[in-house]
Amino acid sequence: MEEPTRRRPTGAAVLQENVTSAIAAAAFAELAESGYARMSMEAVARRAGVGKAALYRRWNSKDAMLIDLVASAVRDRALIQPNTGTLRGDIEAYIRATASQLSDPLVARIAPDFLGESPRNPAVAAALREVIATPRREIADALLSRAIRRGELPADLDHELALDLLVAPLGFRLLISRAPVDDDYLRRLAHATVAALKASRKQPPPTTD
Repeated sequence: MEEPTRRRPTGAAVLQENVTSAIAAAAFAELAESGYARMSMEAVARRAGVGKAALYRRWNSKDAMLIDLVASAVRDRALIQPNTGTLRGDIEAYIRATASQLSDPLVARIAPDFLGESPRNPAVAAALREVIATPRREIADALLSRAIRRGELPADLDHELALDLLVAPLGFRLLISRAPVDDDYLRRLAHATVAALKASRKQPPPTTD
């Protein structure tokens, strides 16, 4: 159980950072071992060596706990915003940064289970969009807009398709197929992505007779 290190202010609880850190480590370990659906607050408390009340003083549910912990972990990892002056340079820098992020041991342990839970859990899906997908797509969109202004990409670029091309292949390889990624692969992927982006124009809607 938590022990106070100083007098608690009237009507408020003092939450110790070392206890929160222990709970976070236990939650991620439990998530990796048991999966989202099977893990429980009780199991996290046991693994962390604290009483269950310590968890409920911080979060009112398993969903709230995991969403908050994942959001904190993601925000602690700075996003790289490449601006090398060329499309190829920006794409390779973006791909390398993404590969580094997705190869992080914590991400590799928890991301597949969160992705699997998101279709069944609107709160998890919304959190993934807010703290992971949206910030990264905004960086990629800025990268593409600069390339359009430089004349390296067509003005009628299909942005949604282009954003998917930047993220999906590497995400699938690292998080789903778990295949290896080395410098040569990242260079080849950057080259193929640039070629695909240059061909990604918006298509007119089909005509009907």
